[in-house]
Amino acid sequence: MSESLIKFLGIYFLSLFKFIAGPVLGSAAGYGVLGSIFVTVAGMMTSVLLFTLVGNKFKEYLKLRFSKDKPIFSKKNRRLVSLWKKYGEIGIAIITPLVLTPIGGTLIMVSFGAKKRHIYLNMLFSALFWASIFSLSIDQILEIPLFQNLLR
Repeated sequence: MSESLIKFLGIYFLSLFKFIAGPVLGSAAGYGVLGSIFVTVAGMMTSVLLFTLVGNKFKEYLKLRFSKDKPIFSKKNRRLVSLWKKYGEIGIAIITPLVLTPIGGTLIMVSFGAKKRHIYLNMLFSALFWASIFSLSIDQILEIPLFQNLLR
């Protein structure tokens, strides 16, 4: 395999689990803004696709494995429910790249019973929006002379 393909796949697989890894490592690898956006969105949407298809089964597995005597109405769960009631699918999709992981946001949307089509569209628009913001921001930060001297 060529070095560029290995680099792409590494960034892609990290974007499956942590959204911010795509723009940061894409810029560090020498990709332009569009390349960073592409690899980030591809990674997130692959994760969304996989966990939408197996979300309920995966959620049940995690529940059996990790939930021992945990309260159902925890502070975190209450915040998620209030966010869901206030903003719905769009709210969860918007905060997924910032606060949640692509896996976490997808599992929350599946848990609340969102339609797969809505999950895909909302997550795609959110991924495109935040990947563009992060990639452009990182590109501008790397133009600052202080950072150019540090990277040499």
